[in-house]
Amino acid sequence: MEETLSLIEQRHLKLRHLKEQGQDPFQNKFQPEETCQQAKSAYEEGRRVRLAGRITAQRVMGKSQFLDIRDGSGKIQVYGQKQHLGEDAFQLLKSMDMADFIGVEGEMFTTKMGEISVKIDQFVPLCKALRPPPEKWHGLEDTEIRYRQRYLDLMANLEVKDVFLKRSQIIREIRNYLHDQAYIEVETPMMQSIPGGAAAQPFTTHHNALNCQFYMRIALELYLKRLLVGGMDRVFEIGKNFRNEGISRRHNPEFTM
Repeated sequence: MEETLSLIEQRHLKLRHLKEQGQDPFQNKFQPEETCQQAKSAYEEGRRVRLAGRITAQRVMGKSQFLDIRDGSGKIQVYGQKQHLGEDAFQLLKSMDMADFIGVEGEMFTTKMGEISVKIDQFVPLCKALRPPPEKWHGLEDTEIRYRQRYLDLMANLEVKDVFLKRSQIIREIRNYLHDQAYIEVETPMMQSIPGGAAAQPFTTHHNALNCQFYMRIALELYLKRLLVGGMDRVFEIGKNFRNEGISRRHNPEFTM
């Protein structure tokens, strides 16, 4: 705990130092032209690229340094050279921490080890991370933290991100299939005056304007059937249900149906 607090304090000191140097540590005007994966797929020796990502690895070697930056598509190696960047920019790059976001511009090349990289001639800090990321080699092992702070779990465990992506793809394919079958997607109320459609304990909420109690829906069924009565014979909804019951790794009070 003390070590973590010390690291956080160091990052706050670096934040103040950036501001004193006239640097904006939370810039929002940098626009990358492609993703890291797109840059690697379209690789050409000497091609200029403009990328942005989170620093996930740093290796300083005297007057040069290598960094890995990662965006939503993947990671790419970035190479900075003191002679090429200049003293001030090189020291600024050297002061960047793991999990900081940076934007880079430079030319693509391949290292002697065969890794596609970007030799940068300019870069900008985009977002200063004020807390250290989960430890690299052991990852995030505390189950409680993994479930309560999903963003840390995503950062530390790439296989978790794959689960999120697969879930998105599955829902998209279900939706596309139903659209192809001429079904109409609808939205039905999440707050209902009478809980129904399943045998489950509902969550309750108070509607101030109407001064009455409502229930978070426990099933989609009843309002979809009302649409059938109204003459819409092919309808579907992919939405949230809420059941005020037990919780486990397989059952959550809030779930998609």
